Amino acid sequence: MATSLFSDIPAALTDPILGVTEAFRADTCPTKVNLGVGIYQDAHGKVPILESVKKAAAIWAATEDTKSYLPIDGVPTYNSATQELIFGKNSAALSEKRVATIQTVGGSGALKLAIDFIHRFFPESTMYVSDPSWENHRVIFEAAGVKVDTYPYYNPSTNGLRSEEMLDALRRLRPSSAVLLHACCHNPTGVDIDADTWAQIAAVCEERRLLPLIDCAYQGFGAGLEDDAAPVRAMAARGLTFFVASSYAKSFAMYRERVGALSVVTGSAKEAAVMTSQIKRGVRMIYSSPPSYGAQVVSIALTTPDLRILWERELSDMRARIREMREVFAQKLAVAIPNRDFSFILNQNGMFSYSGLSAGVVRELRERYHIYALDSGRICVAALNHNNVDSVCAAIADVLKVS
Repeated sequence: MATSLFSDIPAALTDPILGVTEAFRADTCPTKVNLGVGIYQDAHGKVPILESVKKAAAIWAATEDTKSYLPIDGVPTYNSATQELIFGKNSAALSEKRVATIQTVGGSGALKLAIDFIHRFFPESTMYVSDPSWENHRVIFEAAGVKVDTYPYYNPSTNGLRSEEMLDALRRLRPSSAVLLHACCHNPTGVDIDADTWAQIAAVCEERRLLPLIDCAYQGFGAGLEDDAAPVRAMAARGLTFFVASSYAKSFAMYRERVGALSVVTGSAKEAAVMTSQIKRGVRMIYSSPPSYGAQVVSIALTTPDLRILWERELSDMRARIREMREVFAQKLAVAIPNRDFSFILNQNGMFSYSGLSAGVVRELRERYHIYALDSGRICVAALNHNNVDSVCAAIADVLKVS
């Protein structure tokens, strides 16, 4: 046989999160626990199919009448419902038609389209992400050819926010620098920016003419739909121009459907039309048009009054369960390890927690107890339930005593 053209190509490095999941799946221990994967799980450790999703899917199954392509920018009712959810019914930016929104292939697809635009029209711009941030942020941005740097965010000594250092770093950025910000439920730390600091960030972005890209992947999982969108709405009200990458994977528990959106807040209706044309061009070059099913289901659920009420109730229940497990986790750790303070876990939001556990402790948990987490110590609080939280806390206590 002729030598393969692929024989010298090395294997790609394993994604940290996917690597943990693969190791978990290969583990045959019946009591194994996966705290690494970032998905919502119910009290029985299952990813649920929401009743609102089932009902909306049934409506779509009964009314779908074609399998033709969607428009490049997606389902129109989906895009308008997404705008209202993120920016609010009374948004001046929406009434003035200054927001361009298109359906994307998940939140990651929205990030990809945004960074491609930035690279094309602001080629000298560096993208600044929080230290730390979701690992795939850097991967997506660097793959687009954009230089990535960090700004201070998490303080491991206080398990809180480095707000002053963050603001000082942003004030030193060059105009047109891009800044990735998490709207709520910061991934991976769970440490969110408070309202006062958000206001200062908006002022710095305006003064320094920075280009924010807000990742809004967890709206509704923090304090609620309205509160979680408050930073985005405040920046829009201030007249800033920026991107918002959003996702329904978490709030609708529709991970495999890849339902996301990219919104761009511009300076005028004319600018919004131009931005729509440019983002559609980006879509055409990558995947031509988005998939239909997930967006149709979300659109029906958001725009059908009784289904909207049902979905918001189910979302509230998911949020409450995560908060309950966060409280139970912190309380049980306090009892199991009384000489160590884990109360900071209660101040975090969303599915994730920077637990303060070292990479060595995480490895011990995996090897001795079949409990899987990321080496950074990030755990998915939503993976905890009343059937596994006691054993998880006991294992953490045992490993910390030895270490």
